[in-house]
Amino acid sequence: QVQLVESGGGLVQAGGSLRLSCAASGSIFGINTMAWYRQAPGKQRELVATITSSGSTNYANSVKDRFTISRDNAKNTVYLQMNSLKPEDTAVYYCWVFRGDLVRGYWGQGTQVTVSS
Repeated sequence: QVQLVESGGGLVQAGGSLRLSCAASGSIFGINTMAWYRQAPGKQRELVATITSSGSTNYANSVKDRFTISRDNAKNTVYLQMNSLKPEDTAVYYCWVFRGDLVRGYWGQGTQVTVSS
């Protein structure tokens, strides 16, 4: 099993910044892709950003040029730097990691991000 612990959420004014962290522990061998998703009230969970083990990244159009995903493989941690936050970024943000050897994904518990206008 892989355990994921997220931190860094909170309340911020529009235009502000937050940095989310997600630390993986447990059976972490074989983790390749790491990602952040978010789910706003009444909406489906959506992909925000992904990063592969080699550092290749992809972003949702809505967050491009504002959010940056990164990872520290030595610490088994993935980060999401969020700048120029907007009220529509308000959501619960979830960390997700994929173990390619098991073809299985794991979710974190989620962290609330609230952006006030």
